[in-house]
Amino acid sequence: MAWICPACGRAFERQGQSHYCGKPRTLDEYIDAQDEAVRPKLRELRAILRETLPDAEECISWSMPTYRKGRNLIHFAAAKRHLGLYPGGEAAEVFAAELAGYDVSKGTIRLPYDRELPAELIGRIARWCREAYGK
Repeated sequence: MAWICPACGRAFERQGQSHYCGKPRTLDEYIDAQDEAVRPKLRELRAILRETLPDAEECISWSMPTYRKGRNLIHFAAAKRHLGLYPGGEAAEVFAAELAGYDVSKGTIRLPYDRELPAELIGRIARWCREAYGK
């Protein structure tokens, strides 16, 4: 029997399944909609990107927190066991050696919740994205 979310009316197979009730409009809404245990990592990642990309606009694109300057530079999102950082395939290739200890595929970098965020590396990847994709 399907479970119906009382807030949005969507049907799911599992009782109380985690989901978005509508699309978030801001990064704060996105973060606040995540599990409480995940929010500190999301805020930390946001702080790293804000510091690295102070002239980029924060927005939601593809239902994910996004930094853009003329076009999308980098996205991130919460998943069940990791934070996904989405700098694009070319960035993942450029930083492949430094990302050797992480699960990386098709422009996705998976940052496990049980490890510290590699702040300096994330900053360098974000700067590379600004130079490569920014206007």
